[in-house]
Amino acid sequence: MSERTGLVTFQGNPLTLVGNAVSLNQKAPDFTALKPDLSPVTLADYAGKKLIIASVPSLDTSVCSIETKRFNDEAKNLGDDVELVVISMDLPFAQARWAEEYKAREVTMISDHRDASFGNAYGVLIKELRLLARAVFVINTKGEVCFESIVKEMTDEPDYKAVLDAVRAAS
Repeated sequence: MSERTGLVTFQGNPLTLVGNAVSLNQKAPDFTALKPDLSPVTLADYAGKKLIIASVPSLDTSVCSIETKRFNDEAKNLGDDVELVVISMDLPFAQARWAEEYKAREVTMISDHRDASFGNAYGVLIKELRLLARAVFVINTKGEVCFESIVKEMTDEPDYKAVLDAVRAAS
C-alpha cells in the first residue's frame, strides 16, 4: 500500500495518506462499506448513476457536520440521476443518529470503519488517525472518476461549487 505525505494537514501539521491515489478518467475503484443497518454497500450499488462521494473525518466534528448538512441541502436540486454519499469511519449507529438529528434524508451515510476499504481504495486513509481525509469524488454514469479533490487542511470545507459543477457536467 502506498503512502503519501504533504497532501493533508490538521491544524497545519502534516499527515500521511495511505492507499492508492485516484486519477481522473480512471475506472472508479470498488470498495465495500456498511450502511446504517450494517448491510454491505459497494460501488456497484450505484451503477448507472452519477455519484458524489464525500469522505469526512467524523460527523461529530463541526466542519464535517456543516459539510454534510450542506450536501444534504444541495442534493435536493441535483435530480434523480445523482446519488450523494457521505462516508466516514464513524460507526453506522453514530451516522444514523446524526442523520436523524439533522433530518439528513437526501444523502446516504456509509461507514468505512470495519475494513477501511474505501480509504485504501481511494487513497484517503489517514495513517496517524485511522480517519478518512476530507475529500470529494465525482463518478460519472460510466463508472469513471471525473472529479477528485482532497482538501488540504482538514478543518476546511470543500469547494462545493466545483463539486456541483462537476456532477452537473458529468455524463
